[in-house]
Amino acid sequence: MIADNVRRHRKARKGLSQEKLAEQCGYHRTYVGMIERGERNITIATLEALAGALGVEPRRLLDRD
Repeated sequence: MIADNVRRHRKARKGLSQEKLAEQCGYHRTYVGMIERGERNITIATLEALAGALGVEPRRLLDRD
């Protein structure tokens, strides 16, 4: 669920790349890719960093659509 929401919100931001999202969060692009593929479990701090970079509230990354 988080993986899909991160990807959807990232692409909705005019095709924001994984690399640019990672830069904004202070993470490596491969880490963001692993998150989007559901290969990594993330912390609350990471959820907040991703949400901030995507311009959404953290709960939006937890919503089932």
